[in-house]
Amino acid sequence: MFEKVLIANRGEIAVRIIRSLRDMGITSVAVYAVNEKNALHVALADEAVCIGPEPLSESYLKVPNILSAAEITGADAVHPGYGLLAENPDFAEACIQSGFVFIGPQPEIIASLGDKIKARHVAKKVGVPVVPGSEGPVKDEREVRNIADELGYPLILKAAHGGGGRGMKLVTSPGSLSSAFQLAQVEAEAAFGSGEIFVEKYFEPARHIEVQVFGDGKGGVICLGDRDCSVQRRNQKIVEEAPAPFLSWEVRKRIWNDAVKLAAHLKYLNAGTVEFLVDEEGNHYFLEMNTRIQVEHPVTEIITGTDIVKAQVLIAANEDPGISSLDEPPNVHALECRINAEDPYSFAPSPGVVEDFHFPGGPYVRVDTALLRNQMVSPVYDPLLAKVITWGENREQAIERMKRALAETRVSGVKINVPFLLKLLEFQDFVRGPLSTRMVEKVLVS
Repeated sequence: MFEKVLIANRGEIAVRIIRSLRDMGITSVAVYAVNEKNALHVALADEAVCIGPEPLSESYLKVPNILSAAEITGADAVHPGYGLLAENPDFAEACIQSGFVFIGPQPEIIASLGDKIKARHVAKKVGVPVVPGSEGPVKDEREVRNIADELGYPLILKAAHGGGGRGMKLVTSPGSLSSAFQLAQVEAEAAFGSGEIFVEKYFEPARHIEVQVFGDGKGGVICLGDRDCSVQRRNQKIVEEAPAPFLSWEVRKRIWNDAVKLAAHLKYLNAGTVEFLVDEEGNHYFLEMNTRIQVEHPVTEIITGTDIVKAQVLIAANEDPGISSLDEPPNVHALECRINAEDPYSFAPSPGVVEDFHFPGGPYVRVDTALLRNQMVSPVYDPLLAKVITWGENREQAIERMKRALAETRVSGVKINVPFLLKLLEFQDFVRGPLSTRMVEKVLVS
């Protein structure tokens, strides 16, 4: 087992990883930018190393600085968390070449799945259905129009080498295609260094369902069930829940089986999430595979009683993770709401100093956060302040407990999205179904 692990991340996920390492008796090493020397993840870690100034490119994305921190502290392994360098194959390879265990998948698998077009081809090869669309990157608008003639509108343009909603544009008619194509290329180039775009059929209504898997690197795969992540704004998730509601066992089992089939074919190592689109007829289509721990991992931890970070560390150390695949959905339901520093209706970022805050407690409530009083919410970083998780014997209980938890939540100094979340929890389509990736738009006009 590792004696010391460096966390190449910040914020709530760094705090989350530190806590599991402490439970396992493993020394934790935090890294931090100059402006975050008083951050919670720095205070909680056993050791901490400054890796540069505030700009991400000079600190949390500076690979030589992170590896130097691992070397001078004598770390055995590096946990990347999510975001930042977590899905960067060059970083994973650099960790390995420098003598550190990378707590995640093989670099070549990260690279392969990071290319959304290659990932589609792998899925098709093993018989996992993919969304109808282009076979490769499209060269120009004319090619997109030819695809549109075949598939019809609406279409969605996606960056071939990225995610998080960047470089993604919906095209609802021929008249909007030209501007959408140009914007998608510009955003993709700026965010991911490649302007390559591919095209998929856009399904409406549709749901976003994902499956949590663990691989042993030899073809063995453990499936910890599914999550529904349909409630999104600008293609970024706001609310997640597990197991996915309003889903038949027949559809659920097909999705689980295809997720396992894909991971087994890849001989996938460590934790990963296979994401699917499900249309209103119950047909499912592969979207992508995320090669890291997910922001929404707590809902899976709640329904399965699993410490996902601990399992990641054990697998990386070639030890038994002590978990097994689900045979059916558990008799518990968990819900997660992301508390963001943003206007509750326009979703415009709200940077500033958090003067004070109070997060909920009590039974059936978990809060993952790294927030401190008088902390600066910088526009440089993600606006996520906290994740509030509730659970119950059924979905109705989890929702009612979430209402109670959100009603207790207070943050002063910046705006937060809690008013919108409370409105969502009362929205009848959310309560009774069906869920949809366009639900946020419906709530905003209701």
